[in-house]
Amino acid sequence: MAIIVLDRDGVINQHSDDHIRSADEWVPIAGSIEAMAQLSQAGHQLVIATNQSGLALGHFDLDDLEAMHAKMRALVEDAGGEIAAIFYCPHSDDDHCRCRKPNTGLLDAIEAEFDTSLHDCYMVGDRLKDLQCAVAKGCKSVLVKTGCGERTLRSLIENPDPALIETSVFESLAQFSEFVLR
Repeated sequence: MAIIVLDRDGVINQHSDDHIRSADEWVPIAGSIEAMAQLSQAGHQLVIATNQSGLALGHFDLDDLEAMHAKMRALVEDAGGEIAAIFYCPHSDDDHCRCRKPNTGLLDAIEAEFDTSLHDCYMVGDRLKDLQCAVAKGCKSVLVKTGCGERTLRSLIENPDPALIETSVFESLAQFSEFVLR
């Protein structure tokens, strides 16, 4: 089964510049849950890789994060799919850790957990650091225009990055899913 790595905020659920702080604030983007269920049903293993600096900054605690993830898992399961795993970086930029995207520590952990290589797997995100992480690990980088995606796309048009030239762009996770399932 092929692994598809998904960022969380702005890809699966609505983005907030002030952090998603609770399960109540965690609201899926229209079509994202169904898209995940369809990908899962088609045999893809969905793995979430998300920076969650709100933990380090004290905006929410581990119980809050686990409640958000339980809600996400339940919605995907209710739609007939499954999330294989969720990996998150609890650090802030100031911590200079190896797991905070664009560093590849989260992807390294996924490879170790699943005893596989993510080379040529899809990695879907809405921010430049998601795309940079994907390319650094040899994944196929995918930008969705939801969340910060429109802003990221404008930035890439204004300041092209040769390393990201092969990034695919989709309106949403739902459109990406349709592409993969064709």
